Amino acid sequence: MKRLFAITFAIAALSGPTYAQQMRGERPKNPLQVEEEQRKKEAERVDQAYQAAMKKAQSGPADRVVVDPWQNMRTVDDSKTKR
Repeated sequence: MKRLFAITFAIAALSGPTYAQQMRGERPKNPLQVEEEQRKKEAERVDQAYQAAMKKAQSGPADRVVVDPWQNMRTVDDSKTKR
């Protein structure tokens, strides 16, 4: 009987701190919950990047620099009216 009591007491003494650590904050998350949270954060980050790109693309043409890659190939006589 003394052995049973000693074993029970040892198990209780060793499992007490473990139980206390689990109860301190939230319950420990399983790997699927952690993965889901990471996916949500990644989706939010991608959405923010998309929104920023759309906002940048919707800015007016006054903000953009117009580049003519063929300007060195044209002569002075070339005009849009001759075409």
